[in-house]
Amino acid sequence: MSRHPAPTGRAGLARHDAVGVAALVLLLLSASPGAAQATGDAGLATALADARVQAALRSLQGDDGRAAELLAKIGGIISPSGTEHERAEAVGAEMRAIGLQSVRVDDMPNAVGIIPGRSGRALVFVSTLDDLTTVAAFQRAAGPPRVTAERVVGPGTNTSATTVAMLAAARALVQAGFEPEHDLVFAAVAQEETGLKGMRRLYDEWRDRAVAFVDILGDGRGITYGALGIHWWRVRASGPGGHTLQGGLPNVNQAIGRAVDRILQLERPHAHPELRTVLNISILSSGEVFNHKPETGWFSLDVRSLDSGEIAGIEDEVRSVLTRVEAELGMGFEMEEVTRIPGGQIPGMESSGLVLTAVAIARSMGLEPRLSNSGSANLNVAIAGGTPAIGLGGERGGQRGYADEWADRAALMRSARHVLLLAAVLGNAP
Repeated sequence: MSRHPAPTGRAGLARHDAVGVAALVLLLLSASPGAAQATGDAGLATALADARVQAALRSLQGDDGRAAELLAKIGGIISPSGTEHERAEAVGAEMRAIGLQSVRVDDMPNAVGIIPGRSGRALVFVSTLDDLTTVAAFQRAAGPPRVTAERVVGPGTNTSATTVAMLAAARALVQAGFEPEHDLVFAAVAQEETGLKGMRRLYDEWRDRAVAFVDILGDGRGITYGALGIHWWRVRASGPGGHTLQGGLPNVNQAIGRAVDRILQLERPHAHPELRTVLNISILSSGEVFNHKPETGWFSLDVRSLDSGEIAGIEDEVRSVLTRVEAELGMGFEMEEVTRIPGGQIPGMESSGLVLTAVAIARSMGLEPRLSNSGSANLNVAIAGGTPAIGLGGERGGQRGYADEWADRAALMRSARHVLLLAAVLGNAP
C-alpha cells in the first residue's frame, strides 16, 4: 500500500513573532534604495574614521600568514557532518586564545565566542563547521593541508576558510580594543550539510536578541538576503525479491527506474523560472550482489523553490507518479522526509541598511556584488523566522569536496575584512 505523506505546513513563510523583531526591521530598513545606500556608505565612512577600527584593519593586514597556518590546522581535521567535535574544540580553543569571552562548545557541536557589548542585543556571525561526507576519505589519503604563497591546499580547506576568516576578524577587533554597542557573536555551527541543525540551535538561542545574522560564505562579491525552501525526501520502493534464477518481473529496480524517469520529466519545475524552482534526483540505491533480485531500494528527491506552494505542488505530482507506477507494476512506494529547510523573504530587505552596508563594504574592496534573494545555507533559518539575515557569498577557493580542494589566501583575508567592517558598522548601529 502506498504511503506518501502530505506536507504538514507551508514552509518558507517569514514569521515576525520574536520580541523586538519588528522594531529591528524598521531600524535596518530605510524608505528608499538611495537613502539606504547613503546610510550604508555613511556608516562605513564613520567606522573607517574610528581609530580602533583602523588599528583592527592594520592588525588584520599583518595576519595573513597566521590565518593560513590556522586554516591548514583546522581544515585538516576530519569533520564530516555530525562528527565535527574535534574541529569544534579546536575552534573553541582558538576563540579563547584570541580573547573572545563566554566561549563554549555545545553538543551540536557549535563553537561560540563573544565580544560583549552594552545594549543587550547582538549581531551574530555564522560560519559552517562541517564538511561534505566525501571529504573525509580524501583527507585520509592526502594528509595535512599545505600552505603555498597564494593558497592553502588540501581537502577540508575550502569550507573552513570561512571559519578562519571569522576568527581572524574577531582577533583583530579584540587586539584593537574595539568595544561594540551590541554583542558581537562569532559562531561556527555544526551539521549544516545535514539539515542546518547547528544553525537551528543557534537561532533558538539568539533570535530574541539578534539585530541580524551574517552567514559567512565568501568575500562578499555575492550578497544574499532571501532564502529558498528546500525539501529532501528518501523515496523507498518495495516488492518481491529472490535469486536471479527465480527473477523476472516485477522488479524493484524497474519500479525505481520508471518512477525516476517520469519524475525528472515533470514540467512544473520549469514553468516559473523566476521562482528558482528545481528538482533533482542524485542517489539510487538497491541491491548488493549480482545474483539476487532486491526486495527494497530507494532514491533521493531534492525539491527547492522560492515559493513553498510550488514545492508542495511538485511533491503532489511526485505522489501521483508513484501511485501510477504502483498500479502498473504492483510495487509499493513510501516517501520518507529527510529534512525540511525553511525559506522565506522579508519585505524591503534588498534596500535595507543591512544589505547596503554589505554592498558598500564590498565596493570599498573593489568588488561589485551580485544581489540574490535565493539563499540555501544557514541564513535560511533566520530569514524564515523573520530575523534580518544576509549571506556573504563569493570567492574562497576551488574544487570543494574533491581531493585537490584548495582555499585562496587573498579571498580569505577579504572575507575577514568584510566581517570586521560589518561588525564595526552594524555592531555600533543605534
